[in-house]
Amino acid sequence: MSGTRTSLRISVSSLRAHKRRFAGTFTAVLLGVAFLTGTLVMGDTLRGSFDTLFGDAAGGTDAVVRGANVVTVPGDTQGTREPVDTALIEKIGRTPGVAAVAPRIEGAGQLVGSDGKPVGGEGPPTVAGNWIDDARLNPYQLAAGRLPLRTGEVVLNRGAAEAGKLSIGDTTVLRTPEAVRVTVVGLATFGGEDGMGQVTYTGMTRADAEKYLTAEPGQAASIQVRAGPGTSQRELVDSLRTVLPSGVEAITGQRSAEENQEMISGQFLSLFTTLLLVFSGIVVLVATFSIHNTFAIVVAQRTRENALLRALGASRRQVVGATLAEAGVVALVASAAGLLGGIGIAAGMRALFPVIGFPFPEGALVISALSMLLPLAVGVVVCLGSALLPAVRAGRTAPLAALRETAVDSGASRTRAVVGTALGLAGIAAVATGVFAAPSLVLAAIGAVLALAAFVVLGPVASSVAVRFLGGPLDRLRGVSGALAKRNALRSPRRTAATATALMIGVAVVSLFTVFGASLKATMDQTVSRSFAGDLAVSVPAFGGGGSGLSPGLAPALAELPEVGSAVGLGRGVAEVDGDGRQLTVTDPPALAKGFDLGSVDGSFDGFGTRDIAVSRAQAADRNLRVGDTTRLTFTDGGKETFTVKAVYERSELAGDYVITRAAWAPHRTQDADTLVSVTFADGVPAAEAGAAVKKTAAAFGNPDVQTRDEYARTSAGAIDMMLTLIYALLALAVLIALLGIANTLTLAVHERTRELGLLRAVGQTRAQLRAMVRWESVLVAAFGTAGGLVLGGLLGWVAVEASEGAGDTAFAFALPPAQLALVGVVGLTAGAIAGWRPARRAARLDVLRAIATE
Repeated sequence: MSGTRTSLRISVSSLRAHKRRFAGTFTAVLLGVAFLTGTLVMGDTLRGSFDTLFGDAAGGTDAVVRGANVVTVPGDTQGTREPVDTALIEKIGRTPGVAAVAPRIEGAGQLVGSDGKPVGGEGPPTVAGNWIDDARLNPYQLAAGRLPLRTGEVVLNRGAAEAGKLSIGDTTVLRTPEAVRVTVVGLATFGGEDGMGQVTYTGMTRADAEKYLTAEPGQAASIQVRAGPGTSQRELVDSLRTVLPSGVEAITGQRSAEENQEMISGQFLSLFTTLLLVFSGIVVLVATFSIHNTFAIVVAQRTRENALLRALGASRRQVVGATLAEAGVVALVASAAGLLGGIGIAAGMRALFPVIGFPFPEGALVISALSMLLPLAVGVVVCLGSALLPAVRAGRTAPLAALRETAVDSGASRTRAVVGTALGLAGIAAVATGVFAAPSLVLAAIGAVLALAAFVVLGPVASSVAVRFLGGPLDRLRGVSGALAKRNALRSPRRTAATATALMIGVAVVSLFTVFGASLKATMDQTVSRSFAGDLAVSVPAFGGGGSGLSPGLAPALAELPEVGSAVGLGRGVAEVDGDGRQLTVTDPPALAKGFDLGSVDGSFDGFGTRDIAVSRAQAADRNLRVGDTTRLTFTDGGKETFTVKAVYERSELAGDYVITRAAWAPHRTQDADTLVSVTFADGVPAAEAGAAVKKTAAAFGNPDVQTRDEYARTSAGAIDMMLTLIYALLALAVLIALLGIANTLTLAVHERTRELGLLRAVGQTRAQLRAMVRWESVLVAAFGTAGGLVLGGLLGWVAVEASEGAGDTAFAFALPPAQLALVGVVGLTAGAIAGWRPARRAARLDVLRAIATE
């Protein structure tokens, strides 16, 4: 016990005497814990806010009647349900315990703002539906204006109206996907908010909703039911089940609200928080290297001090305990500050989201015990774990070391070279197997991790060679200052490598996403070049659940133009193919080959009937289908029909895996829409003349985008640029921590070299030369980390692209973007120069006589 107290006293005394030495460690722990805490608090807050929002909005609905049949395709957790017959409303209204009943007719409907541009559609759904008169059954509440009473009148959620700069009395277009001219007569809120995130809502009359959002009148997405006094939700559902026909089910309003909450939590919020947690992990990993490096340097600088403690009788355990106690104190204080910083980050993110167009529900921050304890534990464990090896090394200090000068380790041991090489070879073998021999994402990922470990282990071995190469021009360009900077960076390969590793990981992750993003864009361009055979593409800018698509009448209207040779639209449907939910392409199969390049085709699209189906070669191989075979499709309305394979085609990137006619889909469709129209010019018609005719006709169908093949490829890749911008913003913190690590290492090095720097000044080195020497050393360390990160990131990007291609049917194209990677390199070097500014300034301000006298 006395030994423990002694260790604590030693560590506390050391911390008081050398507070500045641990500034970088404190900052790294604080930032890592703050980012992790902010992520967890933000996730809990959003989840709680949406739960409350949905609970309030659906508070008056006690039961929901809906179709029991649902088809779920990959990537769609909710699935597509068959509509219910509104003729059931009368029967439901007579059921005991029912106080009110109303149909909920809902579909895709995208508003056009006052500037002529669509509102929303960048991910969140754009919804249109009938305005429900019963205020308790309607999740939207009228906030201004009046209800829609006549055809063409609509109520908008207030958030959508503000985004589109629309006011009561304005006239605009609603894409359903038919272009419908509407007049805004009211504004509404959802659960007291202006809207549900970026989801847009347009409330129409029931007649308009049936006309534009359903295949035929008399259908609804569901029927909302309110219970009378004294009837519970469970009792109401039990009563309804006795009057509902087969294929129709009833669930409680609470269960319906929970499903909506699960949809948000399971899709958007889970993806959002997972993304942030991944980057939190990267930040913590980078911080780990910075923390370990700081303690390694401090322990090396205190070799004589620890040896004196050993000579005076301190045990190895006491020296180790003192070092770990220092780490523990720094970890606890920094983690506690990080918790407060994380709460501030969450509050700042919450205030920032509405500014950038993501108005999340209001409410207090939700701070759970897990959100506090987990980051605190991570901060302490990371700090103690990073200090463990330096602490053990301190405990092994021999008492006789008190008689020697502090040694600088070389780090480039033969064992390290052997282990690093072995790890590298194992990584190459795993990657080669996972990419070429037996395509496997797991094997490729294991190989990538081994490659990363090899880079870290071989760092001290490679640093000497790399610094000599990178610092070669300094001798000529910066003279003595440059030569001394290179020698200082070469003095301790292990320290140089450890300092650069944190930056290397940050740059590697940035480079990985840069390469992968460029490859995705190249893949998109390759896909359009390979599969799109038209001269123009007509589309609406949307991804995720947003947008309303194109009118199915657009392609036939364009095909009638004398300037157009052919026009074919691609629609979407869903069905179970032999029991598995799959997306269908609904089109005119004979015209499909004119607008899209399908590669080699077995069979023929000529004479395609309503019971014929075309299948991609990949899916045909999976299901062992050939031309002439039959397959069974089950639709959401319960209909089961047998289709004959008429054709098997090679390229499915744009055409999809299963193709049927519009006539085959018509009996089972709900709201029909195309996602893309390919237009081919008539022979001899100038491109400008044909393009003008297409744009003029398309304007009457909601004014969709009319683009050339290259423009369409660039637009399709637009979401990738948005993703990369977000990723760069999140990775900025990791790079910042790495640069703080470089600055902290240089600061400690300046302290270690105080006497040496004093002697340099005494023999004539100017302050400017001294500053330049320290700054160029920082640049060399940053150059080593940046170069290693670029190489590692490029390798990991290649692995990700090749492994992704092996795991699916898409032909991925690997691309190295030289301009973007060069920019990453320049940013790394510039940041290195900035990181060295303060240590250089501190070194130049040293008093010459005191520095020479320093022991």
